[in-house]
Amino acid sequence: MARVVLALLMFLVASFSKEKALYVQTEYAKPFRVVVEFYFDHPEKIRPALGWVSNIVYVLTNPPYNYPLEDIDIVVISHGRELEAFVKRNREKYRDVVERMESLSQYGVKFFVCAMAARQLYNLKEEDFYPFVTLVPSAITELAHWQHKGYALIIPQIFFK
Repeated sequence: MARVVLALLMFLVASFSKEKALYVQTEYAKPFRVVVEFYFDHPEKIRPALGWVSNIVYVLTNPPYNYPLEDIDIVVISHGRELEAFVKRNREKYRDVVERMESLSQYGVKFFVCAMAARQLYNLKEEDFYPFVTLVPSAITELAHWQHKGYALIIPQIFFK
């Protein structure tokens, strides 16, 4: 009995004495479906939030995954102060953001903006937005809709120093 306990103890010590972390290549299910909520208190937070979206596209379209674009479905729903970046009249102020969103839309990322927020809070109309933007009745309802369809919800947490 003492030998069994000693062997078990040595196994546990050896298990925890590794010099580095274990790397696991997760097998992600196809199709990969995500709905990303943008609801920020400052429009500048859209820049790092787009990094979250880009990361998903990058990881899945490159080795070892090499997903075809039809196996990646990403929906971004915006309804906060970042709405300013989706408006054509602010192109110069948010040129890098607009170019990044246009690029992501080429990878199939869909950008939805809450029409209720756009109209009631910012007095914006359909013609104020870029062609890659789709206005939806309500961001909250839309978020629930995509989750009911099996999309995983991601809410980027962006903090300024």
